[in-house]
Amino acid sequence: MNTMSASPAKSADPQASASHAPGASSQLIWDLPQRLVHWLMVLSFSGAYLTAETERWRLVHVSLGYTLAGLVIFRLVWGLLGSRHARFANFVRGPAAVLAYLRGLLQGRPQHFAGHNPAGALAIVAMLGLALGLTASGYATYTDLGGEWLEETHELLANGLLAVIGLHVLGVLVSSWLHRENLPRAMITGRKQAGPEQGIRRSWAPLAALILVAVLGFWAWQWQQAPVASAASAQQHHDDDD
Repeated sequence: MNTMSASPAKSADPQASASHAPGASSQLIWDLPQRLVHWLMVLSFSGAYLTAETERWRLVHVSLGYTLAGLVIFRLVWGLLGSRHARFANFVRGPAAVLAYLRGLLQGRPQHFAGHNPAGALAIVAMLGLALGLTASGYATYTDLGGEWLEETHELLANGLLAVIGLHVLGVLVSSWLHRENLPRAMITGRKQAGPEQGIRRSWAPLAALILVAVLGFWAWQWQQAPVASAASAQQHHDDDD
């Protein structure tokens, strides 16, 4: 009897399988756009969070915030139209499935999923929702569409997102240990141990390249705006001194 996970025959979820089921091999699970957007979102949020409290890096903070907004919108669309394991319909499950997975996790024998597990799916939905609210409140604050309460809401959402990310990372580490698989590496390579029927055929590399070009192009355009903004700010300070 496999003590690490439920048997596929006993699992009601077609996406669940045994961690070391017969016939399991390295399969492409995560497409390239999903992986690229994942790590770009990590970079964008981290950079924006670290530059939030200084006026000197305001343009960087705003640029990364806009980037995060665009990436979240893409992820929502890709969650409807993307490859098999990127779609929300494939991995978002109800409270019963989440509780069952967590129960198995605490007992040291969680179900293994080729894609996101139910608890991870809950964290992903929460992070996307918080990121949407964060970028919307950030835009409204930056364009003076709200008062001080909106700025406080923006900070609250940022700290809330950071907390959920922390829980998500902890869950990934625990799941990696119990399943004996490196989940962070899988989000880099796109490959996990799974049955051949769980793999995807296309990596969607051209779309990923287009996303990367768009992000880098936006950053370059924002960078070109920085000297103009700095000159205008310097002139304003000079006028104030006069």
